[in-house]
Amino acid sequence: MDRKTKIWTIILAGVALLGILGWLALENLGGGTVAVITVDGEEYDRIDLSKVTESYDIQIDTQYGHNTVHVEPGRISVTEADCPDGICVAQGAIDKGGVPIVCMPHRLVVKIEGGDIDA
Repeated sequence: MDRKTKIWTIILAGVALLGILGWLALENLGGGTVAVITVDGEEYDRIDLSKVTESYDIQIDTQYGHNTVHVEPGRISVTEADCPDGICVAQGAIDKGGVPIVCMPHRLVVKIEGGDIDA
């Protein structure tokens, strides 16, 4: 590979990396306030966290197991699960888009999206 090709390869890789980092930053910092809970790929509940004034729990019992989802102003978490590993509980609360809370054994996903609830 000649010098010119190496330079263009480095430039293109740098631009691609900046694009990916920018996209991730927008996802994580985007003003998402709507928590979406899905079980086995089906939407279970949709909650606008910016409108929550008092904390409450949602008990989710399915054929896969039990989870308690804790909703509070601006954030959401899984506080109880009878799955073997408990990774979803250990993850803690989320308050913006990016990394969802996932309980694989129970097929539960809690994520935050931007926008309003269609009502």
